[in-house]
Amino acid sequence: MTQIALLGCGLMGAPMTRRLLAAGFPVTVWNRTRPKADALAAHGAQVADTPAQAVAQADVVITMLEHGGTVEAVLFGQGDHSACHGLRAGSLVVDMSSILPEQAQDHSRRLQGLGVRHVDAPVSGGTVGAEQGTLAIMAGGDEADVQALAPMLAPLGRVTHVGPSGSGQLAKLANQMIVGITIGAVAEALLLAAKGGADPAKVRQALRGGFAESRVLEVHGQRMVDGDFAKRGSLAIQLKDMRNALHTANGLALALPITQHLGALYAQAAAAGLSELDQSGLFVALQGLPALASPRELP
Repeated sequence: MTQIALLGCGLMGAPMTRRLLAAGFPVTVWNRTRPKADALAAHGAQVADTPAQAVAQADVVITMLEHGGTVEAVLFGQGDHSACHGLRAGSLVVDMSSILPEQAQDHSRRLQGLGVRHVDAPVSGGTVGAEQGTLAIMAGGDEADVQALAPMLAPLGRVTHVGPSGSGQLAKLANQMIVGITIGAVAEALLLAAKGGADPAKVRQALRGGFAESRVLEVHGQRMVDGDFAKRGSLAIQLKDMRNALHTANGLALALPITQHLGALYAQAAAAGLSELDQSGLFVALQGLPALASPRELP
């Protein structure tokens, strides 16, 4: 049976660990704040004191961490405690965090120098997808490595190989652009409906199944109607991903004006203290904008 180490037991990592354990995989976990890892011991996980200790016997190492700087630190930046000092030659690191494509490529090169394989495989589907095993997993790297991972990733969701190293992160940026932009569109549409006197809940219901249908309208639109902005994903993470998309586009000499505009709105929401809301909390920020903040009619 494949021995798995999972580094990062937060909102996503914890339910992913539980699903892997329920599928019969032995899993060793590590988390910067120990209580989050300890909570998984009751489900059968082994708890390690350091990343190096966690990966020492692992065939596959999954990282599910907040951003590229954290992944860098856990893999390489904690001295003797770093994962790189415990990884076995021939093992496979699967980074399921959302980071810059260039960071994923750099990590891949450095791990290959240690005789360790690497796949960047960020996910979409949020905490609900992690709990239900319905994540969309976008994998970049060697196709044979991705195919070999398929049985282990099956309890977590559907994996698609999208290209060479870094491609998984490009796919995730594309995902986050679509999600972030669509959240803005749904928020503005429901605000317009409410301001004009229509029932936004009924408007959302009326739009379902038409060309405006989307997972964002279904899930985030419901949160907007309910005023439920408790964090599943977070506005801060959405902003990070929009900035990563713009950074990557800049390196490719590509203009992304819609992403830039929505990114600015997420930044404005974060500056207003909304960072720890769900990303659908952009609705709250837009609700508070004065009417003259943008032109009322197109020229």
